[in-house]
Amino acid sequence: MVKIELYDTTLRDGAQSEGISFSVVDKLHIARKLDELGIRYIEGGWPGSNPKDAEFYQKVKGLSLRNARIVGFGSTRRRDTRAEEDNNLIMLVEAGVKIATLVAKSSDLQVVRVLKTTLEENLNMIADSIRFIKSKGISVFFDAEHYFDGYKSDAKYALKTLEVAADAGADCLVLCDTNGGALPEEITEAVKAAAKATSVTLGIHAHNDGGLALANTLAAVQAGATQVQGTINGYGERTGNTNLCTVIPALKLKMGIDCVTDEQLAKVTDISHAISEIANKAPDPYAPYVGASAFSHKAGYHMDGMTKWPEAYQHINPSKVGNKQRTVVSDQSGKRNIITKAKELGIDLSSDVKDTKELLAHIKFLESRGFQYDNAEASFELLLHRAEPDYKAPFELVDFMVVVESKRRPSTRKAAEEMISEAMVKVRVGKEIIHTAAEGDGPVNALDRALRKALLQFYPSLKQVKLVDYKVRILEESTGTESQVRVLIESSDGVDEWVTVGGSTNIIEASWLALADGLEYWLLKQKG
Repeated sequence: MVKIELYDTTLRDGAQSEGISFSVVDKLHIARKLDELGIRYIEGGWPGSNPKDAEFYQKVKGLSLRNARIVGFGSTRRRDTRAEEDNNLIMLVEAGVKIATLVAKSSDLQVVRVLKTTLEENLNMIADSIRFIKSKGISVFFDAEHYFDGYKSDAKYALKTLEVAADAGADCLVLCDTNGGALPEEITEAVKAAAKATSVTLGIHAHNDGGLALANTLAAVQAGATQVQGTINGYGERTGNTNLCTVIPALKLKMGIDCVTDEQLAKVTDISHAISEIANKAPDPYAPYVGASAFSHKAGYHMDGMTKWPEAYQHINPSKVGNKQRTVVSDQSGKRNIITKAKELGIDLSSDVKDTKELLAHIKFLESRGFQYDNAEASFELLLHRAEPDYKAPFELVDFMVVVESKRRPSTRKAAEEMISEAMVKVRVGKEIIHTAAEGDGPVNALDRALRKALLQFYPSLKQVKLVDYKVRILEESTGTESQVRVLIESSDGVDEWVTVGGSTNIIEASWLALADGLEYWLLKQKG
């Protein structure tokens, strides 16, 4: 069986993704997660480029890693400079790593137009740098930058850079699709040519500019590459790198290559989401294997097929990657979706009862009015409970009013306008009606404060619930200000998050409905 070694560059290449900036503490947390996933090599950064990466290499020595080895990253010496005098190479040695990855140009055009040096000098830079690092007892992985573009431009020169690196003692030759524009068949041809030119282990480092990073990586493996480089969640420059959260399941489940254990594979979803949080990025719900929607089923006939045969509309068992199947209820759904979803929530419905048909009709009517339950499962669960004959809501909305006014307030320079929102709310709890009012930074904030002001008298624990996200979508732009709007509100108690929905031609009413659902859902869960 082919042995594949996984190489992660989230901490260096991934950190080049727009909007990402890892602290040293972040990088240490990520390194632990990567080790837990079974990654063999973790590239920590470029110790010669900034103090933060240099600090990481010192502090990572204190981590007790079970599977991973830390790799330093740097470039070959500068032109017309001795390797032993090159600051970047010196700092790479001083980082104290046992493995270093050196990047160099493998494209003739890049050498001449970007490095502004000769093809021969570039070869000398490669050989001198590798020999210097090897003389310090450090293993070297050679990143052949722009190799696939170079192979198309001048295959003989691209292969020559690999031969020179191998002769200098490189332990692995990593072929890079740096611009991300190669096609799988081009990858296959160029990898096979590299395998004929040298006996040194080959690796693949693909970018996703053409949307083919995964396909190109798998093509390279089939052609002989045994080191696979990538990043968690595909983070990286421009459109990103090969997504290890996708390529690891593909290697193990599709190609039968045991690059990680079954137990490690089952952690990939949790680790993907954990690193998203560290990166301050929302997890992609549509990401293959690890996304919240990766195994969701919305169409009624899909759900009907799934109940008869779990593989009808799923390519793998989601539990293998630590994910789970989700049933989505919408106007695309049939009775089977509602019954299955209700069962997931602990509510027993039968496919032949009148209530189920009426509930489905009600959901389709609400969706025609702007509601959407795909991503608002808390509101859908409330629909199910409200359909139960013995359900008693913790509170009932009587009415509300919102006033927005513009006031002029004194200023040292000139009178300035200040927008003030005030909400008045009537709520019934049991037999008692509470009438409250509150001001806010906007009409929705004022409504939220007024509603809480009324309910906290009866449910003081509601103070834990916070509104963390608020989204508005106009559904029919052609009708202008008369359009239906949909409001999605995400709430959290500091432990769990849930999403509720409201729909109306009035944005305040839609917000009111979503707000009230968010509080009622939490009270229902506390009661349960």
